[in-house]
Amino acid sequence: MTRQHIARALVGAALVAVSAAASASVTSPVIGKLLWSEEFNGASLDGSIWTATTGNGCQIGLCGYGNQELQYYSPNNLSIANVPFEPATRALAITARREVVGSNQFTSGKIDTAGKVQVKYGMVEVRMASPKVGVGLWPAAWMLGTSPQVWPRKGEIDIMEQGGRQPAGLPAISPEQFVGANVITFNEAACVPGNESCAASTAWQTKNWYTPSRSLANRFVTYRLYWTDTQIRFSVLDNGREYDMYKAPISTVGSPALQAPFYLLLNLAVGGNFTPAATPAQITAPLPGTTYVDYVRVYELDGKGEVKLGLGIEPETGKFGVFTDNTPVDAKQVPGVSSDVYIWNQGSMTAGDIPPFEGTGVLAFGYFAPGQWFGGSIQSRQVRDMSGFRNGNIKLKIKVPANVAFRIGMQDTYTNQNAVTFPANTTAYGLVRNGEWGTATIPVAEIAGPRIALQSMLDMFQFFSVDGALPNAQFQIAFDDIIWDSGVAGAAPMALASVAAPTGVTNGQAVQVGSGMLAFSATAPDWVDVHYTVNGGDARTVRLYQDGTNSRYTASGLKAGDVVEYRFTNWDRQRQVAVDSPAKKIVMK
Repeated sequence: MTRQHIARALVGAALVAVSAAASASVTSPVIGKLLWSEEFNGASLDGSIWTATTGNGCQIGLCGYGNQELQYYSPNNLSIANVPFEPATRALAITARREVVGSNQFTSGKIDTAGKVQVKYGMVEVRMASPKVGVGLWPAAWMLGTSPQVWPRKGEIDIMEQGGRQPAGLPAISPEQFVGANVITFNEAACVPGNESCAASTAWQTKNWYTPSRSLANRFVTYRLYWTDTQIRFSVLDNGREYDMYKAPISTVGSPALQAPFYLLLNLAVGGNFTPAATPAQITAPLPGTTYVDYVRVYELDGKGEVKLGLGIEPETGKFGVFTDNTPVDAKQVPGVSSDVYIWNQGSMTAGDIPPFEGTGVLAFGYFAPGQWFGGSIQSRQVRDMSGFRNGNIKLKIKVPANVAFRIGMQDTYTNQNAVTFPANTTAYGLVRNGEWGTATIPVAEIAGPRIALQSMLDMFQFFSVDGALPNAQFQIAFDDIIWDSGVAGAAPMALASVAAPTGVTNGQAVQVGSGMLAFSATAPDWVDVHYTVNGGDARTVRLYQDGTNSRYTASGLKAGDVVEYRFTNWDRQRQVAVDSPAKKIVMK
C-alpha cells in the first residue's frame, strides 16, 4: 500500500549542515547525576535490558538490514567476558567470525534496548574498544527513535561508527585511525532521485570524524553524545583529552524526531555499503574480531535528561484530540508536529477544498478516479496508550455525499487493523446521510474489536473505501473535530482493567524474589508485554525477555508494602491478534 504524505513536518535545513551557533549547554556542559548505566559486569547479558538480534534482516523483510550487510546476527556471538588487553575490566564482547549460516559467510552480534530502556536528552557515554576493522568490519554504538514511524522519520543518532570509507582529501591513514558520528532524519530538502527515503545526514559533506595518531584497535576510548532540546554534540575522550567530532554543535531546532525518546543499539556489522566491502571476497579484516563495550552511562546535562524503563508510554486520559482546533481536550495531536496525515492511494485521491467545520484545520479530500479504491490516515509520531478509552467513544464530524460508502478504522503498532462501516444512504453511528456536516459517535470497543492493542496505537484514525462498493463518480469527503472520549472526565484511565481475551498467556504471574524485586513470568509462544503500576502510579509497559515459550522480566526498586497491579498482553499466533489477560494484584513483603 502506497501512502503519500500530505501534512509534512518542517524538519529544517539545519540537519544537513552544522549549526554555526554555540550553546553553553553542550560546549560548556554541566554534567549532573547518573541517571542510568549498564556496566556489563554480570555473568551473562541482562535480558531485561537488552534484546539480542537473530538473523540477516530477511526475517523482517529487510535483507542486509538496508545496508547490504553480509553478516548473520546470532546470540552466540555475544558474551560478557574479561578483556584480554585490560584484564581487570569485564565487558560486553561482540565477536564477528568467518562462519557460514545459510547464505551468509559471516556471523556477528547485535543488541538493543527497544521496548526496555529509552533515553531522552542528557549525556550518553559509551566506553568502547574496536577490533582491527581493516576492510569490512563496522562497529557501532547508536540510537533509534522509539517512534513507530518508519526510518528515517523516527530519527537515528550514530554516537560512533568505524570502518567506513574515508572522505576524499583526507591524508591516507589506517582504518583503525578513523571514527565518525552522524545524525539522520527525514528532510524534504533531501528528497532527490536516488534518495527516495528523504534521509538527511549531518555527516554528508561535513567534517564529522576523529583521527587519532594512535590506532584505536584493542584499546578503550570513551564516546560522548551531548544532547539537549536544541543541540547535539559528539566527542571522543582519548587518554584524558576530549576531541570534538564536528567543528560545531548540530542544531535540532525544528526536528521533532530529535526531541523525542530513543533506544540504544550496539553491534559489529560485516561489510555493507558503509564500508568498502560489498562482497565476501572483499573482506580483509582479521577474523575473528571483537568489539568490547565496558559500559553505557546516561547523565543529566544542564538539568535535562530522562531514562524510562519499558515502553515509557504515559496513558492518555479524559478527552484526546486526534484532529481538532477549538474543542477542549486533555491532550491532542498536531499535524506536522506530533502526527502526520497520509493519502494511501494518490492515484484516486488528493487534497480537497471543503471548509472546516470548526477552527482553521480540516481533513478534506477529493476523489477523482471512479472505480478506484481510496483511503487515508492520521498517524501518531509516538506510540499512544489508549487502553483507558475501551469503554468510551470516538466522536467526529463528517461531510460526504449520501451515496458514498466508506469505513472508519484504526491500527496498532503490531499492524492489527479494524474498522466499522458506514453504508451508503443509511444512517450509521448517528451520522445522518444528507451530504452535510454530521456527527458520528463510534464505540471504541466496537471499532477496536478483539484485534486492536489499544495500549500501543499508531494510526489513531483511518478512513477507506468499502470493497465491492467503490464510488462510480467523483466526490469530496471531509473530517473534522476527531475526539477520543474515555467518558471519564479528568480521571486516570483504567489501564489495568481486565479485557476479554481468554486465550494466549498461561501461567502468567508475579513472584517476589527479593526485598525489592518482583519477577514477572508468562508462558506463550510469541512476545509478551507486562503492564504494571506501583501504588496506583503511572502505568509501565515492558516487553518480557523470551526464552522459548517462557518469558520473564524482573522489576526492582520496590519496597515492603508496595501494591503492584499488573496484567499481560501477548500475541495470539492462532488468532493473529494481541490479547490481554485479566488484571492481578500483589503486595510486596
